[in-house]
Formats: sequence, structure tokens, C-alpha cells
Amino acid sequence: MWQRISHSTVWNDALRHFESPHVLQSWEWGDFKSRWGWSAQRWALMGDDGLPCALVQVLRRQIGPLCALYAPKGPVTAADPLCYNKVLAWLEHRARAQRAVWVKLDGDPWSPAFGLSQARDMLRRRAWFFSPSQVQFRNTAHTDLRGSDDELLARMKPKWRYNIRLAERRGVVVRIAQPSDEALLYRMYAETGARDGFIIREQPYYADAWRAMHATGFIAERDGEALAGLVLFTFADRAWYFYGMSRSHGREHMPNHLLQWAAMRWARDHGCRVYDWWGAPERLDESDPMWGVYRFKEGFGAQFVEGLGAWDYAPSRLLYRLSLRLYRSASGR
Repeated sequence: MWQRISHSTVWNDALRHFESPHVLQSWEWGDFKSRWGWSAQRWALMGDDGLPCALVQVLRRQIGPLCALYAPKGPVTAADPLCYNKVLAWLEHRARAQRAVWVKLDGDPWSPAFGLSQARDMLRRRAWFFSPSQVQFRNTAHTDLRGSDDELLARMKPKWRYNIRLAERRGVVVRIAQPSDEALLYRMYAETGARDGFIIREQPYYADAWRAMHATGFIAERDGEALAGLVLFTFADRAWYFYGMSRSHGREHMPNHLLQWAAMRWARDHGCRVYDWWGAPERLDESDPMWGVYRFKEGFGAQFVEGLGAWDYAPSRLLYRLSLRLYRSASGR
């Protein structure tokens, strides 16, 4: 039986009982997105024992008389193919009942007993298809945070350990960001986007996200001048390196190496066992545009983690194809 959850503590406590729950399924993320064009609902599939065997936070966005539904990094389920199948059936029903153009999911079934290949097979059998619109990174990389400083350093590549010490010798220091640093972090993020060629949103969006998610920011400075920064989200036993920003000036002092080292130790000391680097190449190949970024992450002992990716279900394939065509035309693609 499905049960709607309307209390933040009840939802987050239930979510923490599952293996590897994602921060984008947290109450706070849905609450944040509800201020930026979406509405959020949280549902639990109750098992025979009276406990949830699946949770799914569904975001809804109105598109004229129709809508789009999205379960970011959801659903979260027990290691049970039958449970996963029930969630898919329920999402399909919701899509038809709410006149959705599509419903999208991209949560990873982290279980040796029911993994990516089984989930993909089930999705295909139920007429879901790999989405041409991948909202989040499909793959990521994880660094195991368990252990002492010396043990964490030992898992890094020698050059990374050297660069951490070099940054310290050159007077780079890392501090926790304060609310008054939001504008500074955004300016560095805008500089990073312009340099690396990606589009960012307006400053109020990020300020709202960082506050809503109780994010922790870090700033690397030298002689009082900010050189780089990053923003971590945390939930359960994991920290996500969600946003990174740096200036072109001062990169020779290796501020990003010391910055990541400080963030990893902070996350470990606050109960996190995994440092999620939030993004990895589609292909482990030097031709992939994310290869250079991945090599940086790999130097900190990060291990590649394949993800399910985003899958769509469309009650009307004709309407779905038309909506994609209109979107591409409006966006100039």
C-alpha cells in the first residue's frame, strides 16, 4: 500500500534506513525545488511488516494543461526486484492519471542482488527508455573516507600528496565559508563557468540551494585573497562535492588540492564514510570531455562508479516526441 509522507523528519528518517540514499531524495531538496517551478510529493510503499520497502520523492512541473514528473535520484528501494517493479507500475499510473508528458527517474539500485543490468532489463520490459535528456550525471566517483589522515593520504597518488604539501608551504589556507561569502562563491563560480564553458543560473538560485540544503562551503585563500572554493551537501553517511569554483589567478599554488583535502577530512570527521565526487565520464577514455576532471578526482583515491542514468516513461510517445522537438527548437538545438 502506498502512503503519502507529509512530515520532513518522518521522511528523512525513513530515507536514512535504506542503503545509499541520495541527497536529491531528501525532504530539503524537494522543498528547495518547490520554490523554483516544481511541486514535491513524497510517497512510501509499505511492506507487509509495516515498514517502507520503497520511497520516492516526485517533483511535478506544470506544462500548460499537462505536466512533467521527475524522481531525482529516485526511487530508493529495498534490494527486491518485485518492489522495484511495483514502484515502476505506480509511477506509470501517476503519469497517466496526472496527464504527464513523461515521468523520469535516475536513481541507482545499489545492490549485488538487484543491480544496474537487472534494473535496465525491467525498465525496457515496462516500455521505459533511456532518456535523451540526462538531467544529472549518470556516473560518479567515490572516495572511501574511512581511516586516519595517513591512511587517506596513502590512497592518493604521490603527486597529489605533494601538491597538498606544496599548497601548505606556499601559504594557502582553507576556511569554512560564512553566509556573507555567498556572493564571493558565486563570483568564482561564474568565473569558472565562463572559463570552462558551462552555463550557470542566477545567484539567488544557488544561495537558496546552499541554505536549504544546509550546505558547507570551503574557501582556499592565500594572503587573504580567495583562490578557490567548493560546496558540500551531506546526507546520511555521504558527502557530495556538489559545486566547485576557482579563479584562474593563483592556480600554480595548488589551492584546489588543499581545498579537497580539507573538505574530505571535514566530511569524515562529521560522520561521512563516502565522498561522492558528483560526476564522472560517460566512457573511461581520454576522448571523453570529462576525462581531465576525472583524472583530478582519481588522484584523491576516487573509484569510478557506474550509474543507471535517466529513464523516461511516456504515456503518449507522439506527445513526448513533439515536446522534445519543441524544446530543441526553443533552445536553438
